[in-house]
Amino acid sequence: MIRSSIWKLEMSTQYEKSDPTPPSGSGSCLYDLLCSDTPRWDRPSDADTTSWLLRKETWRSFGPQARLERMLEDTGNRVCADCGSPDPKWVSLSIGVFICIKCSGVHRSLGSHISKVLSVKLDEWTEDQVDGLVNLGGNIVVNNKYEAFLPNNLKKPRPDSSIEERSDFIKRKYEMQQFLEGEQTSCRLQPHHRAPSSTLPLPPGYPLLNEKKHSEKQSRHRIGHRFRNSWGRKDSDHLKISKKSNSLAGMVEFVGLIKVNVVKGTNLAVRDMLSSDPYVILALGHQSVKTRVIKNNLNPVWNESLMLSIPENIPPLRVIVYDKDTFTTDDFMGDAEIDIQPLVAAAKAYEKSEIQESMQVGKCVANRDNNFLKDGIINLADGKVKQEISFRLQNVERGMLEIELECVPLTQ
Repeated sequence: MIRSSIWKLEMSTQYEKSDPTPPSGSGSCLYDLLCSDTPRWDRPSDADTTSWLLRKETWRSFGPQARLERMLEDTGNRVCADCGSPDPKWVSLSIGVFICIKCSGVHRSLGSHISKVLSVKLDEWTEDQVDGLVNLGGNIVVNNKYEAFLPNNLKKPRPDSSIEERSDFIKRKYEMQQFLEGEQTSCRLQPHHRAPSSTLPLPPGYPLLNEKKHSEKQSRHRIGHRFRNSWGRKDSDHLKISKKSNSLAGMVEFVGLIKVNVVKGTNLAVRDMLSSDPYVILALGHQSVKTRVIKNNLNPVWNESLMLSIPENIPPLRVIVYDKDTFTTDDFMGDAEIDIQPLVAAAKAYEKSEIQESMQVGKCVANRDNNFLKDGIINLADGKVKQEISFRLQNVERGMLEIELECVPLTQ
C-alpha cells in the first residue's frame, strides 16, 4: 500500500513536469490535490478573483486622503456622530466615527486608549488606517451599536450644545458604554472603574500596587540598580497630577488645536548602564499623549507629530522625558514647560488679517526662565502659524529637546 502511494506520487510529479493534462484513473485524485492551493469547493473562479482584486486595487489606488473624502460623502458621515454638526473633519480612529472639532476635544479627554483622534486634513493617513476605519463601518454602523439602548427621554447633543452636555453624553456613550448594544440595563447604568481621564496616564509597564513589591524585589538584583534608584519615577515630584474629579474632565471650551512635532533629543541623560530608552509625554490640561520609545539612544530622532486641543484658559505645554524600563518604574529624564500663549495669539491675529505672504509674526526671547537655547521665532508660512523651539530639560543633569509647534484656530 505504501509503495503504491509512493508510486502514484512519483507518477503525478512526472505528469506535472512533462504534461499539463491531468492523468486519468486512481492517480488523478492525488494529482488534483498536488496541483490545488485550496480545495476546489472553496476556490472562487478566476474571473471572480480577478474582479475582486481589481476592485480592491482600484479603491486603494485613490490614496488614503481621497478615500477619506469619499467616506465623508456617505450620508451618515456628513454630520458629527455625536452632535449632528455638519461637515465633520475629525475622526475617532479607534471607534470609527467622524466627529466635529468640539466633540473631538471631549474625545481626546477620554484618553487615546478609548478614542484616538485624528484630523482628516491635518494628519497624514496611511492605507492601513483608512482600511481600519472602513472596516468599522462609519457613523451609522457605530451609532447603531453604541446607541442601541439610548433612552427615549435622553436627547443627543445638538451643534449648539454646551461643552458640559457634549462631555456628559460622550462619556456615557463611549467610556461608560451605557447605551451599548447587547448590554443589560443593570450593567448599562454602572460606569466602568477606569482611571480618571483628568490624570496623566502612567506609561506602559508602570507597576500597579499589587505588583509593586514584586518589582522592587526584582530590582534589588538588577545590575546597576544602586546607581539608578535615585532617578526612579516619583509621581509626587514630577507628574503633579490634577486633583479634579473625573466628572469635570472634558468640560472645557476649546479655542483651537496645537500640533506638536517632537523632532529630536540631544545629549540626554543616561539611565541604564550606558544609554537610555527615551520617550516623550506631552500634557496640556487634562490631555496627554506620548511618542514611541527609541531604544538605546541618547540622541533620539522621533519626528513624530501629536495633536492636543487648546483649552480656553490656556495652560503651559508640559513636556516630560522618561527612560522606558521593563521590570522597574520608568526613569525620569527631565521636563519643561512651554508657554504657548504667544503662538495662539499670533494665530488668532493672522486669522483676522489678510496677510498672504510668508513672514515672521512673533518671537519668544530666550532667557533663564524658559531655558530656550535660542529665540523661538513664530513664522507664518503657507497659511500656517508655526514656531520652532529648542530648550534645555529641567530637573536633570543634562539633555536638550527640539520641537515644532503649529496652532490651528477653532474656526479652521
